[in-house]
Amino acid sequence: MPDVRVLVIDDEPAIARALRPALRGHGFDVATATTGADGLAQLESFRPDLILLDLGLPDVDGVDLAAEIREFTLAPIIILSVRDAERDKIAALDNGANDYVTKPFGMGELMARIRVALRPMAQASAVSSAPIRIQVGEIELDVERHEVVVRGSPVHLSPTEFNLLEVLMLNAGKLVTHRTLLHKVWGAEYSEDTQLLRVYIGQLRSKIEERAERPTYIATEPGIGYRFRDTV
Repeated sequence: MPDVRVLVIDDEPAIARALRPALRGHGFDVATATTGADGLAQLESFRPDLILLDLGLPDVDGVDLAAEIREFTLAPIIILSVRDAERDKIAALDNGANDYVTKPFGMGELMARIRVALRPMAQASAVSSAPIRIQVGEIELDVERHEVVVRGSPVHLSPTEFNLLEVLMLNAGKLVTHRTLLHKVWGAEYSEDTQLLRVYIGQLRSKIEERAERPTYIATEPGIGYRFRDTV
């Protein structure tokens, strides 16, 4: 993917030494930072299309940095961390990360996850033909501005949550299977990861539903998928 800029924020020299040539070998333009402060500075100067972020930085916790980065850019964030506890993964995803890779990792797996994260960018031309605004009931989604308004108030969604909501709303009234949602939002590599989908559906419900435990819009079709109700 030529002309795609990747920012690596990691204070481990061995990681930088391994990632820099590997990413450049795949055609990426690469910049590195060893602190959170340096990483934030490079957001403006380098303008990355994707960020690889370590959680254990010397000056800031990576989870907090992910949330701060998300205030400035919608570029996908992939966490690289030795932490493998579920709570760490959930915290990172809740604070703006798109994916989580546990160290040590294989370069093949990382490249696959990078391809998945960048797929929306690669499909931009196809997305441009989609409706600019979608409204179902009291929920409005503006594709061009990447904004969501629920019952008259703006709601902040992560890029992955936004993409998931977009697919559901474009198919309002129709049953969308687990496999279809996973394929469209995360890519073919994740087409069987129903647990990942359940986590994001739960997060999405908590942000757009008045009562997440009794959803008005996102209905579950047990064992099959989800349906975004077009009549509420």
